[in-house]
Amino acid sequence: MHTEDTEDAQETDDFRLPRSRLANERLHALIPGGAHTYAKGDDQYPENLAPVISHGRGAHVWDVDGNRYIEYGSGLRSVSLGHAHPRVVEAVRRELDRGSNFVRPSIVEVEAAERFLATVPTAEMVKFAKNGSDATTAAVRLARAVTGRPRVAVCGDHPFFSVDDWFIGTTPMSAGIPATTTELTVAFPYGDLAATRELLTRYQDEIACLILEPAGHTEPPPGYLAGLRELADRHGCVLIFDEMITGFRWSEAGAQGLYGVVPDLSTFGKALGNGFAVSALAGRRDLMERGGLRHSGDRVFLLSTTHGAETHSLAAAMAVQTTYAEEGVTARLHDLGERLAAGVREAAAAMGVGDHVVVKGRASNLVFATLDKDLRPSQRYRTLFLRRLLAGGVLAPSFVVSSALDDADIDHTVDVVAQACAVYRKALDAADPNPWLAERPVKPVFRRLA
Repeated sequence: MHTEDTEDAQETDDFRLPRSRLANERLHALIPGGAHTYAKGDDQYPENLAPVISHGRGAHVWDVDGNRYIEYGSGLRSVSLGHAHPRVVEAVRRELDRGSNFVRPSIVEVEAAERFLATVPTAEMVKFAKNGSDATTAAVRLARAVTGRPRVAVCGDHPFFSVDDWFIGTTPMSAGIPATTTELTVAFPYGDLAATRELLTRYQDEIACLILEPAGHTEPPPGYLAGLRELADRHGCVLIFDEMITGFRWSEAGAQGLYGVVPDLSTFGKALGNGFAVSALAGRRDLMERGGLRHSGDRVFLLSTTHGAETHSLAAAMAVQTTYAEEGVTARLHDLGERLAAGVREAAAAMGVGDHVVVKGRASNLVFATLDKDLRPSQRYRTLFLRRLLAGGVLAPSFVVSSALDDADIDHTVDVVAQACAVYRKALDAADPNPWLAERPVKPVFRRLA
């Protein structure tokens, strides 16, 4: 390795996290996986370079070693307004002094429902929960109940819908899930109406629902969502939009509000609480009421959670919706993302790696791909890239923006990306990224073996 290459590697090696490393050991000793979400695991970061967070404010977080980072993908896309947003914190603080959970519904529950349905007017009823998996599983259960059908059709191009067996059984981490459960879940490709039509015909009168993220890293093809709506109607199945990510980031009313296609049921979470634990299942009254008391059919155990209506989380959700409406947050997310994407692409092109460090997705929901010399996704090149970002004070498993970022944050991020891309170019020229990795590469979340 050339002298300058040695210096590049040494500069990154000088960035060490001794307190974070010890904290990670403590985490693994007590918590399976060392984190409460697999996507936050230290295997997702270069070895010994997984910061353990002390606190955050706005678009920045500090680790237990005292390092400050510009943070992207905050809270797995949940903290879209930035950490400790004053309007949200104040709303939460007001409710904490009034009690958080009671033996009967609080008035906050109806206020939160009214506020949500005003934000998402395509829905007629809503029920709150604490996490996205509970909401999506409730939607699937409801669809099975109202149709009397056993199978669930999921969009196979979208990475995650639920921690529950009906979905996790379809991933490489299917240990402990009976095959009889997994066999009831079938997949359809995004954007391909003909393939979906064929699936519905093959399993005629067996598929209870189509569940998908209405948009992802690419825009839906013209007429696609409307076509799904028509197929669902024709085949008598329930159309479910998983709006965990698209909710608020695409529009305040999610992708259904932006594209004008109304699902039967939809699920929201992530940005809804700006980090506080709240999710929502919403949809048509005649379907939702099957989980209620004002109908004559079989009762559906829709959602029933002790903590689903904690007052402070619902207060957070209402404050988030008010902030989005009054401050034009969705538009700001798109503006910030467009500036970041343009800067990263320009930096990558200037360093000769524009085909290898690829930014994609909607501006409010950017991700990046790291490709090897043959333009194949590479965990080793991702590791190299993440090491350089961390050393430059950028914590970025993705480039998903929050509205708390400012121009200086974007400028600094682009400068650090340019430095990372310079090293990336050297690794490509050497046809070997290993000298810049230190130890093991980062790993995919969904894999069979630890």
